[in-house]
Order: sequence, then structure tokens, then C-alpha cells
Amino acid sequence: MTEKIKQSLRDSTKARWTALILASFSIFGAYYFNYALSSIKPMLESILGWNSEDFGTYTSAYAWFNVFLFMLIFSGFILDKLGIRKTGLGATIVMFIGTALNYWAVKHQFSDNAVVHIPLLGEMPMQVLLSSLGFAIFGVGTEAIGITISKAVVRWFKGKEMALAMGMQMSIARLGTALALVISLPLAKNFTVTAPILFALIVMLLGVVSFILFSLLDIKLDKSEEDVMVDNSDDEFKIKDIVLIISNLGFWYIAILCVLFYSAVFPFLFYATDLMINKYGVSPYLAGAIPSLLPFGTIVLTPVFGGIYDKYGKGATIMIVGSAILIFVHGILALPFITLWWVAAMMVVILGVGFSLVPSAMWPSVPKIIPEKQLGTAYAVIFWIQNIGLLFIPLILGFVLNSTNPEVSPNKKIVKSAIEQAFTEKLAAHSFTKKEIGKAVEKATGTAVDSIVQYAVYEPISLSEVKKGSIENDIYASISQSINDIDFSGDKKAALKSVIQAGEQSAFNMIEKEKLNLRYDYFYDMLIFLGLSALSLVFAFLLKIEDKKKGYGLEMPNIKK
Repeated sequence: MTEKIKQSLRDSTKARWTALILASFSIFGAYYFNYALSSIKPMLESILGWNSEDFGTYTSAYAWFNVFLFMLIFSGFILDKLGIRKTGLGATIVMFIGTALNYWAVKHQFSDNAVVHIPLLGEMPMQVLLSSLGFAIFGVGTEAIGITISKAVVRWFKGKEMALAMGMQMSIARLGTALALVISLPLAKNFTVTAPILFALIVMLLGVVSFILFSLLDIKLDKSEEDVMVDNSDDEFKIKDIVLIISNLGFWYIAILCVLFYSAVFPFLFYATDLMINKYGVSPYLAGAIPSLLPFGTIVLTPVFGGIYDKYGKGATIMIVGSAILIFVHGILALPFITLWWVAAMMVVILGVGFSLVPSAMWPSVPKIIPEKQLGTAYAVIFWIQNIGLLFIPLILGFVLNSTNPEVSPNKKIVKSAIEQAFTEKLAAHSFTKKEIGKAVEKATGTAVDSIVQYAVYEPISLSEVKKGSIENDIYASISQSINDIDFSGDKKAALKSVIQAGEQSAFNMIEKEKLNLRYDYFYDMLIFLGLSALSLVFAFLLKIEDKKKGYGLEMPNIKK
């Protein structure tokens, strides 16, 4: 019998790790696109006219269909019924479709009057709505591929290096997050605001190909076990099994811990680049590098902690330590008098340690609480609960940020309008195309706003003191005067560059003179993250207590000797 079991393809180290890499790459692109627009939040506001509430709506859209239409639950049913291969391929295609819609929406130019009324959400710009719909479709595919890969890892690594494998899978996925935080804003500034999304489309297509290759290898696994006695314990899933899942107290503790913990980290990453620019005065070209330290750290540490859990156990304890680290980090970042960039960078590194600890133990602990035949649905329910947090927390964060900084978004629109008016008059008269003028406005507005946020030290005036028409006219007049004497008889590119530079400088000077507030204060948002972290620690302790009562073995090693 031992001889026969060794014939299974999963007993080949090379085969199972190849399967893991192929499956994981399909979610690499998802993690990239998930944070691609978070890095360019300042440009979405300065160039496209979004505000923080629009951004909060967009980021929450990821969970719209998963939560309200129960798509995640259906994905779990589909996974348990149709299997890993069909579910995964469908999920990767859905991700590509959602990303494509998002790309079109951000690239398309809508009129200022293109708004729709959404129940509960109020009026929303058409561009925000359509890009949010694309992100919502993308979210359905992403969550489906997430639970699919989780079950695939259990299938290929059960009784072996399961926590290490799950850690490696998360590390590969988070390479996508790190890449998005590092390159998205530079891509957008050096090309166009849509460049990061176009890159995501290409990576998403490669993800479809990668999952097809994984499926071919998974078919070989089935064939290798046709005549082999392998204990899969994979009876057909029945709808009544969901009752067994939701009646398990340990399941609820781990699910609630999941939503609290991830809500304290994922939405933070959505806003982290903007936080680094606004609170710590980091250059927009480098601001994404600091949050990227978190996923880069988890890339290394998650497999390490997973390996420790495999060999030595202590899963519940690992989750407690990770949650405590979150409290410390968000507490330091919330302190208004600490504005040194290196302190923020150090806190992000420490946050990466906490973010490595909890998932490295949490996901491999689920199969100890829930039977394998119910895993697809169990993961789906956990991810669905997690998506509730990813739906409402970004909405709350965007609302709070907008409410506590009511003047920032309107002031950015004043600046863009003045620059656009001055540039259009001057450049259109010298045969520049609408596209060239648009890029020039985008460049000058972004640089002027970013420079004020990074360098200006004045005490800003309140929203009630802003005289919109008067200030807009003053900025417009200053820019017009500064570009009047530019010579267009020579090289057009050189003349355009001179216009942009003159516009940036004039706008900066007038904004500083008028003392417009363009900087967000993130204090109240950071208090929300701190509260979520504290609650996650409570449920980590409750899970450890439940483990002692029920004997799930969360403190026991995963590798069977």
C-alpha cells in the first residue's frame, strides 16, 4: 500500500510546488489590480475630479456583488460541485472582464453632467459608477479564485507542508500588491492615469494562461490516483452541510477574526500611499515604496511563519501576537505629532510582521475546524464575511476622510479648472490637439497639487473663507500671464514643456498665496483602524479558548510524522 501511495503525483515535491506556482500566478494579477488605483488616488482627484468619498465608493465596490448578491457563497457551492479546474478558469476570465470594463471607464471622457442617482449612495459621477462596476465584477472573480486556490493547496499539500504552501501562495499574490504600490503612481505620472490598469489587463491575461497550465497538471494528478488508495475524504457536498459550518463556534471566531484583521490592513493599503504624501510629506514618486514594504515583508515572512506552524504548531498563539502588533502600529501611526517618514516606514515594516503572522496560521487552521468536503463552502463563507468588511470599511473611511476634510476636494477642482482654462486658451491657439492639452493639464495640476502637499507650510483657510470664483480667476490670470511670452515658433515639445513648467510654478505660488487647503488629515481614519485591530485581538483570544475546549489542534503541528 505504501508503494502505491507514492505513485500519487502529489508525493512528487517538484510536481506539487510547480502546481502551487502556476495556481498562485493567476491571483498575482488580481492582487496587483486590487491596489493599482489606490496608489493613484491623488491623480484621480486632481485629474479626474474624484473626491475621497468617490474613492471610498470605488474601493468598496469590490465587494458589492460578493456581499449583496451572495456571489461568494455561490462560488463556494460551484467550487464544491464543479471542482477546482472549472471554477478557477471561470474566475480568471471574470477578473479579466471586470478589469477591461474598469479600463474603459477610466479612459473614457465623460461630461461634467454625467451623473446618476444611486439609492443610499446619492448622486455619483458616471465614470465612478462604471469603474466601480468593473471593480465589482473583478471582485467576484478574485474571491472565487481565492477560495479555489485555497482548496487546491489543501488538495495538493494535505499531510505535507500545507501552511508553508499557503504562505508561499500568499507571498506570490502579495508580490502583485507590492508591485502595484511601487509602480502604479510612476506609471500614471510618466504615461497616463490609465497606464496601471492597462498593465493589469496584460497580467490578468497571463493569469488565465497560467491557470490553464495548472489545470493540465491537476488532471495528471487525478490520473495518477485512479488506482491508488489515497484518503481524500472528499464526499459529495450537500446543501445541509452549510448548517454544520455555521453552527460551529470555532468557525465563527476565525471568520470574525478574519474580517476584523483584514479590514485593519487591506483598506489601510488602499489609503497608505495618500497617507504618506499628506501626513509624512513623502514625494508621490516614492510614497508607494513605503506601503510596499508591507507586502515585500510578508513575501518572506509568511512562508517562514507557515513553516514554523507546520513543524511546531502554536497557530492560535501566532494569531494573538499578530493582532497585538496591529494595535501597536496603528496606534503609532494615529499620533498626530509623529510626522517623520522613517517612523512611518518602520511601522509599515512591523505591520508586515503582524500581517504575516495571522494569515500564516489562520488559513491552515480552517481545515482543522471544518471537514475537507465542506472546505470550499467554508472558505466562501469566511471570504463573504471578510467582504462585508471590505464593503463597508472603505465606504466609512472615505466618508470620514471627506467629512473631516471638506475643503480639500473642492479646492483641487478649483486648481484644475484654472489650469485647464489657461492652457486650453493658449495651446489651442497654437494647434495643439485636445489630447496634448489634456496631458499638459494633467501633468501641471498633479505637480502643483503634489508640491503644495509636500512642501507648503502655511495655515490653510477654511472652506467658508474660500471665494471659489475669485480664487479660480486669480490662479487662471497668473498662469495666463506666465505663459504669454513663451515662444511657439520653434520646437513644439520644448514649448509645451515650458508651458507646463510655468503653469505649475504659477499655480503653486497662487495656491500658497491664497492658502488653499489641499492636504488631508487622516487622524480619524487611523482611529478606525486602531479600533478594528483591538477587536481582532479579542477574537484571537476567543479562538484560542475555543480550541482548548473543542480540541481542534490549532496549537499542534500540521506535518504528520
